Amino acid sequence: MPQDSLTITDNRTGRTYEVPVAEGTVRATDLRQIKVADDDFGLMTYDPAFMNTAACRSAITYIDGDRGILRYRGYPIEQLAERASFLEVAYLLMVGELPTRQQLDTWTDTVKYHTYVHTNITKFLEGFRYDAHPMGMLLGVVGALSTFYPDAKHIDDPANRELQRVRLLAKAPTIAAFAFRHSRGLPFVFPDNDLDYIANFVNMTFSIGGRHKPNKVLQRALEILLILHADHEQNCSTSAVRAVGSSHVDPFSAVSAGIAALYGPLHGGANEAVLAMLDEIGDKKNIPAFIKEVKGGGGRLMGFGHRVYKSYDPRAKLIKKVADDVFAQTGLNPKLEIALELERIALEDEYFAKRKLYPNVDFYSGLIYQAMGYPTEYFTVLFALGRMPGWLAQWEEMLLDKDQKIARPRQIYTGKDERPFVPIEKR
Repeated sequence: MPQDSLTITDNRTGRTYEVPVAEGTVRATDLRQIKVADDDFGLMTYDPAFMNTAACRSAITYIDGDRGILRYRGYPIEQLAERASFLEVAYLLMVGELPTRQQLDTWTDTVKYHTYVHTNITKFLEGFRYDAHPMGMLLGVVGALSTFYPDAKHIDDPANRELQRVRLLAKAPTIAAFAFRHSRGLPFVFPDNDLDYIANFVNMTFSIGGRHKPNKVLQRALEILLILHADHEQNCSTSAVRAVGSSHVDPFSAVSAGIAALYGPLHGGANEAVLAMLDEIGDKKNIPAFIKEVKGGGGRLMGFGHRVYKSYDPRAKLIKKVADDVFAQTGLNPKLEIALELERIALEDEYFAKRKLYPNVDFYSGLIYQAMGYPTEYFTVLFALGRMPGWLAQWEEMLLDKDQKIARPRQIYTGKDERPFVPIEKR
């Protein structure tokens, strides 16, 4: 009897089955052999929201939620956030290794070459209402890129895939900045490729009558936030990119599915909810009453807890340090004082410790974005910019995985049995 296997006895029939165990998993299709009758479909697993189902094998991101570990391609997130640039991390995720100096220079020049967008893109953006949500604009324009680059459908060509991935990584900041400008009635500022990736985006966003005067501390803080968001395993938006990409659609359409998923308040909008919570609390003296209300089931402690992390989110630790650097430049936000006190009280409370509710990446990120001058409705766009290299890396990995087929989950039918059609005059 193989050691790495499960012995399953079906008490309905008395039959026994051997199911192999590999990498801590059993293949769901191996359960199909367990049947009550020969014409039975076979046993399935029922797992809403994929709480305990691995849908793929991936070499990109490693997470140990119990120990608070996050690594990109084996590199600890703490080291990458401290020492790498965003384009270095993007190269690492998309290519698989950190670049040499020559590779990074070539990579940077290639990305800069593709930062401009077609003139019709600006006309497309101008068609949105003045009050259109910037995330909706980003979603629409990225999806529309597939019509500007019809060659993107040739996903079987490795060189073509690489071109499209670079195009999207390069153009995403331009589109995001244009959405920001459109929502404020400001003229579009085109890329200045003498600037680096982050500085170029900031300049396109905030420039008024000339090149934006940079604040190096704030720009580095933004870069770190984008690095921290660059990939996070099989979350909702990444799963959306993989599922839609499995139909072999072009990458712009697949990534637009990820943007749509991130648009949802349960995914990308959590940091905005933290700010709303801090506004609701209003003052440090109100925190004990708020905590009591949460423990009584009358409210939610936003920015605490995570589906994966059952200890302190490693990204939250890094963001807390970034917050100190940012507020040293911009002045202390009263909300930060509330947030710090709220964190202190919650972490000392047995109720939250027992439930393993610790601050996550969203608890401080919204405060930082707000201090930088970004409105709350724009936070998710920044999240999408950071996540872009992760989505593109996951899309490529999915295409090259021989185990992958077009996504098609099973269901448990709960509807009516067969019944005859009733003519309308008899209903």
